[in-house]
Amino acid sequence: MTNAAIILAAGKGKRMSSDLPKVLHELGNRPMVSYVLDAVQPIVGDRAYVVVGYRAEEVIEACCNHAVHFVRQEEQLGTGHAVMQCEDALADFSGNVVVLNGDVPGLRSETIRMFLDYHKEHCAAATVLTAVLDNPTGYGRIVTDGDGSLVAIVEEKDADENAKKIAEINSGLFSFDKGKLYDALRSIDRSNAQNEYYLTDVISTLRSKGEIVRAFRVDDAREVAGVNTDDELEAMRDYMEG
Repeated sequence: MTNAAIILAAGKGKRMSSDLPKVLHELGNRPMVSYVLDAVQPIVGDRAYVVVGYRAEEVIEACCNHAVHFVRQEEQLGTGHAVMQCEDALADFSGNVVVLNGDVPGLRSETIRMFLDYHKEHCAAATVLTAVLDNPTGYGRIVTDGDGSLVAIVEEKDADENAKKIAEINSGLFSFDKGKLYDALRSIDRSNAQNEYYLTDVISTLRSKGEIVRAFRVDDAREVAGVNTDDELEAMRDYMEG
């Protein structure tokens, strides 16, 4: 089965002390998104789709050395909405779609391969890459049932006190069966604290339909850490240069 990738790179990065698109903040004189593309390109070849929005032309220019396609998200209505914009571009594709964020520069090709192997081995409709954090504040929490199966991902702003105590978090990297992904996206809405289409709602939708939904935990949480603030950018710089 073949693979494609959707890289989410449309956001501004409101908590960074700059108007630069978040994915263009640099590590080692390179924009963060270029590291993500380097990691996924050996796996998907030219089937990489970068979702752009805020200052799109600058993001496109930063990706010009990679064999990628661009999809515009004119209005940012959440991660689910971003993936919805890629449906036409993927119309002739059947296989697995890996969805990842453009602000995760520590991600390695080896991890993506292991993640996809796990997804295929379990014949899953969806698999989420997870990690355990000492301080999971700000991340979606992984909710499992008695046998350890993935039930749902609860976003921070929708989490009650019990959910906030969960240390296992959603890294923001997913693998989906393409057909089942878009069927599920048509069922979600924006009835949440952010008034956005959450990609994470696809997980509970697929589970409610009896589909196989799995979680794959990465060993080193720093590898899948997103960069949302200047402090996190410095921490990622230390990790990648260490």
